[in-house]
Amino acid sequence: MPTLAESLHELIQYRDLLYMFTWRDIKARYKQSMMGFFWAILMPLLIVGAGVLVRIAFLMTSGNHINFSDLSSIALKSLPWAFFVSAIKFGTQSMLSNTNLVTKIYFPREVLPLAAVLASLFDTAIASSVVIVLLIVGRVGVTIYLLWVPLIIGLIILFTAALTMFLSCANVFFRDVKYLVDVLLTFGIFFTPVFYEARMMGKWAPLLLLNPLGSLLEALNNTIVRHEAPSLPWLVYAASWSILGLLAAWSIFDRAESSFAESI
Repeated sequence: MPTLAESLHELIQYRDLLYMFTWRDIKARYKQSMMGFFWAILMPLLIVGAGVLVRIAFLMTSGNHINFSDLSSIALKSLPWAFFVSAIKFGTQSMLSNTNLVTKIYFPREVLPLAAVLASLFDTAIASSVVIVLLIVGRVGVTIYLLWVPLIIGLIILFTAALTMFLSCANVFFRDVKYLVDVLLTFGIFFTPVFYEARMMGKWAPLLLLNPLGSLLEALNNTIVRHEAPSLPWLVYAASWSILGLLAAWSIFDRAESSFAESI
C-alpha cells in the first residue's frame, strides 16, 4: 500500500486526468438542460428562500422582526451548504457510476470523488456572484476580519473532500450508504446552523458546533456578517476534523482501493 505522500505525488502526476473528470462531471450535469448553468444559481437561491421563510416564522413567534443582517446570514451560509450537499451527493456515487473505468483502467481512484468535489466547487463559484450581490444589498461592509475567509473556505473544502472520499469508499462495499446519505442530507440542514445562528439556541449551541461544518459556517458568518473574529477554539476544532479527517479518509481509501474492482 502506498504512503499518503506517494498517493499525493501520484495524484499530482494525474492532475490532467483530475481536470478531465471534473470538466466531464460539470458538462454531464447540464447536458440537455434548458436552464444550463442557471441551475447552479437557482439551487442556492431556493435554499436562501426556504431559510428566509423559516427565519420569518421563528422571528414572528418570538415577536421580533427580520432585518438585512438575518437575510445576509442566511444567504452567506446557504452557499457553502449547497456546495457540501452537492459534493457529498455526487461524490458518494462517484465510484459506482464509473464502474467500467474502475474495473478496467488503472489510475488513482481518488480522482473520482475529488472530481465531484471540484465540480461542485465550480457551481459554487458561479452562485457566489449572486450571494455577493445579496450581501451588498444587505449593506455588509468590509472589515479586517475578512482575512479569515480564505482559511475558513479552505477548511470547508477539506472537510467536504474528507467526507466525500470516505463515503465513496464505503458505498462500494455497503450499497445502502447512499440511502443513509440521502436521509442525512435531507434532515442535516435542521441540525446545522444554516437558517439560524448557533447562539440563538442558547445552552444547546455547543451541540450544534460539534458538527465541524456548523462551526465553520458560524466562523464564516462571524467574519463577514457580524464583523468579528471567529471563535478560535471552535475553529481549531473544525480545522482538526478537516485536516486529520482528510488524512484518515485518504488512508482508508488507499487501503481499500485494491478491493474496489472485485467489490464494485
